[in-house]
Amino acid sequence: MSSRKIRVAITHGDINGISYEVILKALEDNRMLELCTPIVYGSAKIAAFYRKNLEMPQITFNQAATAEEIKDGVYNIINVIGEDTKVEPGVSSEIAGRAAFTALERAVADLRAGEVDVLVTAPINKKNIQSETFSFPGHTEYLEASLGEEGDKAMMILCNENMRVALTTIHKPLSQVPQSISRELVFERIKTLNASLRRDFGISSPRIAVLSLNPHAGEDGLLGNEERDIIIPAIQDAKDKKILVFGPYAADGFFGIGRFVKFDGILAMYHDQGLAPFKALAMDSGINFTAGLPYVRTSPDHGTGYDIVGRGEASAESMRQAIYTAIDIYRNRQREDACTKRPLKRQYYEKGADNVVLDLNAE
Repeated sequence: MSSRKIRVAITHGDINGISYEVILKALEDNRMLELCTPIVYGSAKIAAFYRKNLEMPQITFNQAATAEEIKDGVYNIINVIGEDTKVEPGVSSEIAGRAAFTALERAVADLRAGEVDVLVTAPINKKNIQSETFSFPGHTEYLEASLGEEGDKAMMILCNENMRVALTTIHKPLSQVPQSISRELVFERIKTLNASLRRDFGISSPRIAVLSLNPHAGEDGLLGNEERDIIIPAIQDAKDKKILVFGPYAADGFFGIGRFVKFDGILAMYHDQGLAPFKALAMDSGINFTAGLPYVRTSPDHGTGYDIVGRGEASAESMRQAIYTAIDIYRNRQREDACTKRPLKRQYYEKGADNVVLDLNAE
């Protein structure tokens, strides 16, 4: 295990949004350097522009051109876009989209190369980032394609200290959700959530709640058949694998009466079903974690905030928690890997045999 501090790559997201404000605010406290080495993938000039305009405290960055120039124990910024890049606070522009993708691409490349340890992404505009090189609905799908190994399926988990909400379908139009879910997909999502709760969050026997698709959990087919034909069979498949899973629960009552506090993880069927109540309850502390991949990525759970750019009103709490959570998950994975690896062959001598060694790791 490396003795260096955990290197946290932070992409600057949309340069016309609140990304630089929340990044700079999150880094104001030098105690951050006791936990990690932050590396902002962006532009020192743009960072200085927002710092000056918002009258924020000075932060000293080690400016680097490549990951080889990163210095541990200090704030770093890797300049990935030209100094002439035009900044238009509060405006969605093609230039901002290109700048967001350039930072993301560079950070992902360094993550794969082992130059950085975890990735924290500031918010992007999902429309202006679209191009020939980025044709994904959002970060999650791009990271699955860029960081996933064969068979890996990324899953979005919104979490804070009280709740973890995962999604069966992610950035799907509501009209496409019913035909997008299947018994196999729901079962796979339950398995992925269970594995993430165990490895990433350190919960040994997680309890998982599954939400219904239809109102009142379908009312025995009166309001829809997806619960009877898809969700309940998938839950039973998971129970057969010894996963502690329960449901399906109607979403309104589940959150309305506070039942969510009894579970370690919640699987919602679609984006707003899970994220609307989560964001209402999590306030500024919620973050987005991409589970199911061999690399750790987190993000604040808010958007670009064009409407409040330059006012100094943006809260850095979600960005700060995204950094802390990325570090925690990275350490949890290291801890589990250390506990479960087998440095020596497991072997024994068969009674009555002469020095017969049986390797229990063999298939």
